[in-house]
Amino acid sequence: MQSISVHDLHEGRDRPLIDVREVDEFASGHVPGAVNLPMSTLGENLDQLPDGAFDVICQAGGRSARVVEALTARGHDATNVEGGTGEWIATGYDVES
Repeated sequence: MQSISVHDLHEGRDRPLIDVREVDEFASGHVPGAVNLPMSTLGENLDQLPDGAFDVICQAGGRSARVVEALTARGHDATNVEGGTGEWIATGYDVES
C-alpha cells in the first residue's frame, strides 16, 4: 500500500485529498481542501472519486488504510496519509471547519 506522512501532504501534492471520516468529524476540522466522502457511505458513492491519483485521510490512519486497500484492489491509484488528521492537527498545521 502506498502511504505518505502528514509532512509530505503539507509540503504540497497536486492531487485531490479524500477525507473518509464521518460528516461530524469532518465538520469539526479538516485539512484545507479535503473533500468529505465518509467511509460508511463510500460504497454507494464510488462515482464521486477522482479519476486519477488521490490521497485518503481519516483521523489516525486506520480507516483510510482500509479504504486505500479496498480501492487499490478495484484499480484506483490511492495513497494513505499515515497519522491522519489527528497528527496533522497535533503538528500545528492549519485546519478548516
